[in-house]
Amino acid sequence: MAQVNIWTELWDYMKVRKKWWLAPIFVFLFILAAIAVFAEGSALAPFIYTIF
Repeated sequence: MAQVNIWTELWDYMKVRKKWWLAPIFVFLFILAAIAVFAEGSALAPFIYTIF
């Protein structure tokens, strides 16, 4: 079974189906997830978790 790359599948989906409005949503979710992961062990954690 070939390894599936989620990013290429998402890109192909947006390209073929003309769903370009999904790109900012994915970028925002990726940035939000990165902030949550990197701020987990820092003093910012209580402020980040109040958002959720």
